Amino acid sequence: MMRRCPGILILSFLLLSATAWSQQPTRSMADTGKIVRILKADKLVFDRRDSLTDKVILVGHVEMQQGKTLFYCDSAIKDNITNQVEAFGNIHINDADSVHTYSQYLRFDGNSRIARLQKKVRLTDGKADLTTNELEYDLNAKIGTYINGGKVVNKNSVLTSQEGYYYADTREVYFKDKVRLTDPEYTMATDTLLYNIDQELATFLAATTINDGKSTIRTRSGYYDLKNGNASFGNRPVIEDSTQQIIAEKINYDKKSGAGLAEGNVIYRDTAQGATILAGLAEFNSNTKQVLATRKPLLILKQNKDSIYITGDTLLSLTVVDTVQGATDSAAVKDSVNPAVIALSKTDTIQSVTVMDTRKTDTIRLFHAFRHVRIFSDSLQGVCDSLSYSSLDSVFRFFRDPVLWAKDSQVSGDTIYLFTKNKKADQVFVFENGFSINRTPESYFNQIKGNRLNGYFKDGNIDYMRAKGNAESVYYLQDSDSAYIGMNYARADAISMYFVEKDLKKVTWVNGVEGTTYPFRQIPEDKKQLRNFNWQESRRPKTRFELFGQ
Repeated sequence: MMRRCPGILILSFLLLSATAWSQQPTRSMADTGKIVRILKADKLVFDRRDSLTDKVILVGHVEMQQGKTLFYCDSAIKDNITNQVEAFGNIHINDADSVHTYSQYLRFDGNSRIARLQKKVRLTDGKADLTTNELEYDLNAKIGTYINGGKVVNKNSVLTSQEGYYYADTREVYFKDKVRLTDPEYTMATDTLLYNIDQELATFLAATTINDGKSTIRTRSGYYDLKNGNASFGNRPVIEDSTQQIIAEKINYDKKSGAGLAEGNVIYRDTAQGATILAGLAEFNSNTKQVLATRKPLLILKQNKDSIYITGDTLLSLTVVDTVQGATDSAAVKDSVNPAVIALSKTDTIQSVTVMDTRKTDTIRLFHAFRHVRIFSDSLQGVCDSLSYSSLDSVFRFFRDPVLWAKDSQVSGDTIYLFTKNKKADQVFVFENGFSINRTPESYFNQIKGNRLNGYFKDGNIDYMRAKGNAESVYYLQDSDSAYIGMNYARADAISMYFVEKDLKKVTWVNGVEGTTYPFRQIPEDKKQLRNFNWQESRRPKTRFELFGQ
């Protein structure tokens, strides 16, 4: 035993000396702290064939260190001259206990601190896992890069792309080329995306499509908060489903509640009802299909050849549940009131709308316009303070000083109901202080007034008008050659006027008739107009471009 001890001591001394020598860097390398030090290995083999070759081969449970970074692997080759490491099998890089990287192959440059990993690469920061087949990781900048396809899994969200750039300091991943995000609730496809792992925030940098199976969102910029469901979209985003579409310069949106705010050249389309709303600003809810539009809002109700344009200070569109069965035409409900009671608070917001309805399970669309309301179509124009329209009965309801014009006829009163059929004016009902005026080509005015007026349309013209309750009329008489021969003034319980191709042809009076007929040249000036006569042509929008003119 005494003879073997010196040999063992000498061998141990040589191994320790060789190991220490193999790790000695140049002075500049040591000063910068970039030397890769060997901490442990089952076996070390030295390769020093010449002045250009100085390597250490490490086998079994290899551990190395550079600064605060630890390296583990099954085997490795360390080049002492270049300060590079080539590692094999079960590689694990522990970067200051913040980022852990795994692979089966590694080439590491200790000077640049760049690690190139291959085969079953996985990078994790404790919250998200990045997997790829090839990854370059810069330990100085703490940036990981893949260019041949990769995947990031963060909780229930899976993001894949052709290229990816992971920033450990900010916990962000920049995805590029064929980017796809899959979540239990939706999928997202784009070409460029920035994703924050901690905040679960996706920022769009290119054309992006988000689909949840029911609706689709298309945008070119903005962000999506995957954790809370909040989003902001820019560059003319589009949100649409099978029945509605909304477009604007910018949209802020809450995916969970469906509530959103659209701003700048807003376009809202109800494809099921053939209705479009244009506005500068709109609050909406994609779930309840409610829209509150302001900043010069315009409602367009599409018809075959004569669309109706409606504007006001505020437009409200909403859906309610109706319980009436079979009442789908104006004739069935012409004496009914509005099927839903709409209450609007002073804030005029979507959240302040209350709908109370006690009838069947069928969804109907209601439109409401508030303040300075104006309506235009080729066959009908109107103004009022507020208006409502229901798709159930196709009735327009005009409130507070309403006036309607159809060709050369004007109708006014306290409240007006206009019934449409096949999207054309069919009947009109005027409640309290009804007044109808028909202007002749020669600018004479046939007039009829009463507590209540009922009228009917034909081809866009007034075909019949009836006044009831303290009815009065002024009627210009014509001979067979259409020459004017006089004027009749009359009062009765009820008066009816009949028109043919917008010209007045016949007048009938019922009960308590009193009247006078004046020769045309002897009509008293004060008898030409009934009390409260007011031909309001100046308020009439002549084209849809004049809707915002007054």
